Formats: sequence, C-alpha cells, structure tokens
Amino acid sequence: MKLEGLTIDGTRDAVASGKMSAASIAELHYARIGTGDGNIHSFLALSRERAMAQAAKIDTMVAKGETLPPLAGVPVGIKDILVMRGAPATAGSLILKDYKPPYDATAVTKLEAAGAVLLGKLNCDEFAMGSSNDNSAYGPVLNPKALDRVPGGSSGGSAAAVAADFAVATLGTDTGGSIRQPAAFCGVVGVLPTYGRVSRYGLIAFASSLDRVGPLTKNVRDSAAVLQVIAGKDALDATSADRPVEDYVAGLAKPVEGLKIGVPEEYFGEGLDPEIRSAIEGVLAGLKAAGCVVKPVSLPHTKYAIPTYYVIATAEASSNLSRFDGVRFGFRADEANTLSAMYRNTRDQGFGAEVKRRILLGTYALSAGYYDAYYRKAQQVRTLLAQDFLKAFAEVDVLVAPVTPTPAFKLGEKTDDPVQMYLEDIYSVAASLAGICGASVPCGTTKHGLPIGVQVMGRHFDEGTMLRVAESIERTQKSAK
Repeated sequence: MKLEGLTIDGTRDAVASGKMSAASIAELHYARIGTGDGNIHSFLALSRERAMAQAAKIDTMVAKGETLPPLAGVPVGIKDILVMRGAPATAGSLILKDYKPPYDATAVTKLEAAGAVLLGKLNCDEFAMGSSNDNSAYGPVLNPKALDRVPGGSSGGSAAAVAADFAVATLGTDTGGSIRQPAAFCGVVGVLPTYGRVSRYGLIAFASSLDRVGPLTKNVRDSAAVLQVIAGKDALDATSADRPVEDYVAGLAKPVEGLKIGVPEEYFGEGLDPEIRSAIEGVLAGLKAAGCVVKPVSLPHTKYAIPTYYVIATAEASSNLSRFDGVRFGFRADEANTLSAMYRNTRDQGFGAEVKRRILLGTYALSAGYYDAYYRKAQQVRTLLAQDFLKAFAEVDVLVAPVTPTPAFKLGEKTDDPVQMYLEDIYSVAASLAGICGASVPCGTTKHGLPIGVQVMGRHFDEGTMLRVAESIERTQKSAK
C-alpha cells in the first residue's frame, strides 16, 4: 500500500475489504516514521502498544463481519498539548518532561471510539506559543516540503506529520492561527472549528477563551470526517456548545452555486506576498466560475487584531501557566532551600524564553494600574472585531482571504525578532478573537515550490458551508493540475 495520499476513505475501504489489516497499516506508518522522521522531528513519543491494541480490535471486528466505525483503522497523531493515557504530555516544555496524565482528552476519546489508531504525540511550540515550531524545548520541526523552512506553529508537528505521510490525520490546536498557518506552510488542510464546537477537556491551556481543537488532513473530506467525530457538547467542558452537529461529509455534495463570497479588503494590503495574492485571485476566479457571487467587504478593525490578541492571549497565559510551579506535577528544580526559591528556579529552568516573555507581558497587562489601560481595552476591541464579522456575514456566506502574508520562512529566520514572528499571525488572529470557524486549503505553490494556502472563514457554527466552499476550492485546484 502506498502511504502517499492515503485518505480516511482509502484506509477504511482497505480494512473493510480485507485487502489490508489495520495492524499492517499501522506498522507501515510506524516504519515510515522510523525511516523519515529523524529529519523532520514531528513526533515526540510513539504509543505503539495502544495503537496495535486498537488495530487488533478493528481487525477482530472485520473478521466477525461487524459494522465498522467511521475511522476504523485510520492512523492518527495527537498534538502533545492534548493529554492521552500512557503517553507523555509535555506541551513541548521541559516543565512537563516525563509527565504522563491518567486520562484522555475528550477529542482523543472520541477518535478512538470512532476506530482511529493513535500513533503517538506530536511536537509543538512550547505551550502552543509560536508560529514556527522553533520554540519546542525538544527541538524544532522541519517542513517536509523544504527542510530548510519552518512548518509553522504551534501545530507544526501535526501539519508536518500529515504532509510527510506519517499519519492520515492529526489533531492540532489553534489559538491565533496554530492550525491554519502550519497547514498553509505544509500544503495540507487545517480546520479551526467555531469556539465551543469541540470540547477543550484535556487540552493543556494556553489562552482559555481562544484555544480550540481541530483536524489537519490531506483533503477537505477527511477534515470533515474527523470534525464530525470530535464535535459536540461535552459535560466535562462548560464552554462546549450544545448545538447539533450536522453531517459535514454529506454536506460536501451540496453545490456552491449562488453562495456569496466576501473578500475582506484589509487582508490584501501592503506586506502580502505577490505570489500568495495571485494564487488567491485564482481561487476567487474559480469560485466565480462555479457560480458564486464574489464581492468586497470591509473588516475595519482588522489593524487592531494583533495587539488585541497579544494582550488577551498573554494575560490568559499568565493566569493558566501559574499552575506549573514544581508542586503539583512535572519538573521541580533541585536547587531550592525555600518554597519561593523552588517556585522561582522551577519556572526559570522549566519555561523557555518565549513562554517567559508572554507570562511577563500578560502579568503586566493584568497588574494594578494597567488592567483598564490594556486588558479591558483589548476586550472592548475584541467586541468590535466580532461585530465586524457579524456585519460582513449579514451580506455574505463565507469570507476568503490569505492565511499568511508570506510562504514558509527559513528556520531560525525570525526567532530573534518576536514582533516579526507575531506579525505572521496578522490574517489569522481576528477569526480567533471573533470565535468564528475557518479553514486553510492548499491553493498552489510559489516559484520555489513552497505551498500556498487560502483561508475560508464561516459564521459561528456554520462549518458545513465553510467546508463546502473549501472542498470546491480543492476540487478546482485538482482539476487545474
């Protein structure tokens, strides 16, 4: 079996027909990881025992002629910021080195219940803070499409594993673009569900009002299938929404003709790479040809999205990461004679530079005398950004825009310039702040062969329409080749 381009349907059909066993498909993926991941470093830990037990269970169901679940035998990788029994949950940080949680994240539980074979844990920027995967305490991930380039972040390992065919699908998390940006850099599909659509239970928190769990896959249909499995209300997560989950896969068959596509003018200004602009113009031409109505819209507060995001996200990070102190779990510094010294030394040695930077920024924004000037003001601007999207969606069905201003940049190129690194999120953070859904879909390559992604953004809880447009873009791209 060729693993290149292997999809969920292809895997499930091979298992159901008896052409390949789930165990042999899992072993093929482990063999590929063993020979190829040394250069890419997408996996931090493998869960072979658990994976092979699940594969054996699926093969027994096939032998008995039982109805197979929707992801039967599908090899899946899990970002190491989601907890999973029997495997480390480091969040890419030394402060959680060797920590093994006693429970599964809800999304992990749902995947396994649907028949997925969980291969292991994937590398990521420390506590999901980064746009390059340079910030992992365990070393950077490289882009399988160009080994001198970053895969994006923070879900760089999740995107790279799919692009390198180490897994058929992976789970990532997106706080300000951390699924969509690496998906664009690696040439795969990444989906940001509406806030509350997928349970955050078992997600090691960075920014609780922004963090979301979503899939990265080789095509839109697979992302729809995974999202359908992991979506839904969860009694263990008070922020999960009690909204019906539609059949996303069946919805892909609906035509896009007549849909109104909005093009936000603020996303096409100075700083956008000309090749990315050209590729997205081609996407819009394809949607017009499919019968869509393309019209310009305005999101006037977009220019405030980056500062707003980095006030709110760092403030929430400051609060969330206070639990990592050497007392409860994870790393504890040895050089400490007092409790305060243990706190100080543990956090100094356990956290990386970017995490410390964000904790300091967030603590400052929340401090007495600055709360109103920064945090409260940022929340007010967040409301304005959300209102921009609501006004736009009163006129159009989805928005189409760039995911990133540039293609994948070189490893280490922006590590010493945090502001330039933060600006990589300029087209993704607004959707995160507004809580809407979005997806990154491959739409071409640069003259140097680097992937280009296009972003499709949809109304709250209207993932169906968003995925339908994304699939139409994907189909047009394939027919053009």
